Amino acid sequence: MVAATATPIEEGGIEQRTMTKVMRRIIPFVFVCYVISYIDRINVGFAALTMNRDLGLTPSEFGLGAGLFFLGYFLFEIPSNLIMQRVGARLWIARIMITWGLISMGTAFVVGPKSFALARFLLGVGEAGFTPGIYLYFTTWFPGTWRARATAAFLLGIPIANIVGSPISGALLELGGMAGLKSWQWLLILEGIPAVFLGIACLFVLADRPSRAKWLAPDEETWLSRQLTSEQKEMEARHGSSLRAAFTNWRVFALCLINFCGIVGSIGVGLWLPQIIKEFGVGSSTIGLIAAIPYAFGAVSMFVWARLATRSSNRIPYVVGALMLAAASLAASTTFSSPILKMIALTITVSSILSFQATFWAIPSGFLTGRAAAGGIALIVSIGNLGGFAGPSLIGLIKEATHGFTIPLLTVAGILLLGSIVMLLLGDPSRAPRHKPALATA
Repeated sequence: MVAATATPIEEGGIEQRTMTKVMRRIIPFVFVCYVISYIDRINVGFAALTMNRDLGLTPSEFGLGAGLFFLGYFLFEIPSNLIMQRVGARLWIARIMITWGLISMGTAFVVGPKSFALARFLLGVGEAGFTPGIYLYFTTWFPGTWRARATAAFLLGIPIANIVGSPISGALLELGGMAGLKSWQWLLILEGIPAVFLGIACLFVLADRPSRAKWLAPDEETWLSRQLTSEQKEMEARHGSSLRAAFTNWRVFALCLINFCGIVGSIGVGLWLPQIIKEFGVGSSTIGLIAAIPYAFGAVSMFVWARLATRSSNRIPYVVGALMLAAASLAASTTFSSPILKMIALTITVSSILSFQATFWAIPSGFLTGRAAAGGIALIVSIGNLGGFAGPSLIGLIKEATHGFTIPLLTVAGILLLGSIVMLLLGDPSRAPRHKPALATA
């Protein structure tokens, strides 16, 4: 056990030893889970290269159906996070992953616009709570700046999913069908299987909290529990810890809007990117390789951007700057007829959005704790994820009306710019005045 009179040097040694062990134990596993979840979320963009023709989906029907994933996610995200706080991350994340893996595989058997839309909605319901659940899980394991590092490492799963998934998805589409199934059906089945196995592995790998981790030494568990308790008490005193404290805090809703704007760009561009590249006149396997390029650069940019933000006393300029650059580069992409110049602009767009996500998520966990964190973070994710419904749907509807990607992408650029302005006006919520406790708590 750590003595109360431990010197700063001793404390520093225990901190480094403990958190290095925690990072190595937790982050690689949840990172792989996130990679698989993101592949299952976006692989329909590649499936669409042949699926839309087979099912007779119009651009608006595909955009609406693909976006319904996020409507299901939105409706069940907060209840899912509150259930996870009660039953524990180990059991609940396992349930989520097994469910979404099975539904993702089942999407291979849709037969038209209605069944496609239903499958996507159910996939959102099945996966609801995974991302905010991980963010909530981090609050029980990572204090202070360590949580920002863990979040940035976790979010590297977005570009890695695209770097790995895009070439694989493109190659699977060119293999042709077998056993009576088409190539896009095999794509959805094969990429859904890993989620089921990872869900089962959750039961053996994850521990709900430090006190239940047999792999921590007694002094490490004592130090970490003490740090987390101290931090949570400070946040409770400043901002409150009840559901009411989160749901009546206007800053939480401002963050919802900012996240919404970012996801309109992230999912809107991400799901339609294969079809944008298809207009270059290349084959499916080449589309997969080209689509991976922006995310390869994005993986580097978000890592560097997150480190710079973590070292700064104020991360807000990094969040604002990333969104502004994304808006400007996406707008610029519509002015280029050259495929190379267009891809350079889209690469900057994707990299900037990823950099925004890597720096944004340390903000809500910096002033929300307890049930306020469970409900507040889920609220930010769930309302934000409506951008995943709005982005693809909006692009599909406008593309069908204008017969091109110029106006749709300019519209998304405007939404990204709005998000940056709101973030600039909001500032850092963790520096807000202390919370005045309410008489009743939720």
